[in-house]
Amino acid sequence: MNINEGARIVVEDWLHLTKDNLVYFVTDETKLKEADAFSKACDHVGARCKVVQLKSHEIQNGKSIDALKWEMAKADAIVGATNYSFITTDAVNYALSRGAQFLSMPMSTNNGESLFEQEFLKMDPDEATMLGMPMFWELRDAKTIHVTTKRGTDLTFDITDRFPGIFHGSLWEVGKCSSSSFEIYIPPVEYHTNGTLILDGSMGYIGIVDKPVEIKIENGYITYIEDTEDGRKLKEYLESTGMKNVLRKFNVESFDDLEMYCAAEFGIGLNTISKCRGASYIEDESAFGTFHIGFGRNLALGGSHNARGHFDLVTHNPTIIVDDKVIMKDGHAKAIQPIEWGVL
Repeated sequence: MNINEGARIVVEDWLHLTKDNLVYFVTDETKLKEADAFSKACDHVGARCKVVQLKSHEIQNGKSIDALKWEMAKADAIVGATNYSFITTDAVNYALSRGAQFLSMPMSTNNGESLFEQEFLKMDPDEATMLGMPMFWELRDAKTIHVTTKRGTDLTFDITDRFPGIFHGSLWEVGKCSSSSFEIYIPPVEYHTNGTLILDGSMGYIGIVDKPVEIKIENGYITYIEDTEDGRKLKEYLESTGMKNVLRKFNVESFDDLEMYCAAEFGIGLNTISKCRGASYIEDESAFGTFHIGFGRNLALGGSHNARGHFDLVTHNPTIIVDDKVIMKDGHAKAIQPIEWGVL
């Protein structure tokens, strides 16, 4: 798919922009060709596009975004098209409260292609919604999520009084946000997630996992990362000492923030075109048949946890039990039914 077609999908099929709509395209110096394609797609439907260019190394911690707080609130729609997501910032929360709509579209890729060229953007938002709604309704008013995999993942999440949402690209309602990551998401109660994750998918911006990595979570925080090559990459990404290694490679500031270790989001991919192949973390976490845990900031997802950033760990083929019902078995959506303890 060419870059102009990807931009058209976002402008027309997701944002539904029309004549005289004002949209802010917030990007950085690495994505100027995407900004040009997006502006041309806006011109085609008569929408007004303002491109805001930030410095790529300042995005992840949210400070440069907060400086745009008042300006972004004037827009009909905002597209977060920097390399790194800032959907979970206070500035986005404020813009939404003032009636703006926000589309999170982190443009970071690991294969040299533009995100606008990725085939997974062709996923039908309505199809993703239909796929996700049965699981969404089971998560409403539920209290716990229990996730296992055949590789050994065994995790529990407390979701008491937390509300799920669905991202499917499209923006329809004033004051709402969406994402190019097609997923169901819910912010678990902070400090209550416990268990073992056998990570076999991807590590967000870092890319694909070569071999499964064991990760322990206790009282909401990562307490152990297995000492493997991939495990060390993840540690370097989180620790301030990683600036000279992984963080320099990805051109972001070191986090140096213990709150980045906190499990702050539970997600289920809804894009049947996506594959977890490490080319783009947005595609990875969107892939149907995977779940992901988001760590760090979750303010715009309905949670209360703040941190210097947000990243996701993606794992394949989960069995997901919500209270007493199986909603996914080994990565396949289930007709909702009571749990059969003798089978699992």
